[in-house]
Amino acid sequence: MPASENNLVIKNLSKCFNVNNEEVTVLQNINLDIKEGEFISIVGHSGCGKSTLLKIIAGLVDFDVGLVTLGGKELKKPGTERGMVFQEHRLLPWLTVKDNVSFGLYNLTKTEKEKIIADHIDLVGLKGFENAYPHQLSGGMAQRAAIARSLATRPKVLLLDEPFGALDALTRIQMQKEILKIWEKEKTTMILVTHDIDEAIFLGDRIVVMSSRPCTIKEIISVQLSRPRDRSSHDFGSIRKKIFIEFFKEEENLLEYYL
Repeated sequence: MPASENNLVIKNLSKCFNVNNEEVTVLQNINLDIKEGEFISIVGHSGCGKSTLLKIIAGLVDFDVGLVTLGGKELKKPGTERGMVFQEHRLLPWLTVKDNVSFGLYNLTKTEKEKIIADHIDLVGLKGFENAYPHQLSGGMAQRAAIARSLATRPKVLLLDEPFGALDALTRIQMQKEILKIWEKEKTTMILVTHDIDEAIFLGDRIVVMSSRPCTIKEIISVQLSRPRDRSSHDFGSIRKKIFIEFFKEEENLLEYYL
């Protein structure tokens, strides 16, 4: 993939938290160069710092050392060039789908705003539910609305923090297919944090494997599989095995169990 002025670059990033008057290092010397339009999956043990990294990129959490840039511009606070989807949909319950999607759209004519809203509701497959409220939607539909809201501002980077974690297995697989369709159509850079190894392989161009705290990058695995990807294929299974080896190579009893 050619270099682009819209690359997201993380250099020598470290982050500590103060816990009970003790300094705890969460992220340590993180270096990552993400190309425009790339789909990155981040996997690691629970609590290792994956979501913290995503929130730093979003500008929601500060950091102690390092640099985060998008297109050469330093990122230190939230901005419309980055959208974020959380595990919970976080839709405003008193607003309809249409009004939730329009949230954050400013300085537009009524015609422009209505077109953006309609296009993004259609993009996520919610046409006909424009006037529904969040409590009237299934979990998968609510996440679709949340994705539409995040994409409506046309961000350069979409950050996905376990967006399908609360969904049942079948809905989760369907949502994985939907987000892939959206990514292929919109060409938005996407960064996904997930505990689901198969999900990471199914979606990602590269998989960033994180260590336990203090969190470092153990391995970056390139996924050279054509899409749509067959989860039962030998090549898919080989990548799955490689990730599990990275997770458990120091714990032989667990490694034998998983492989």
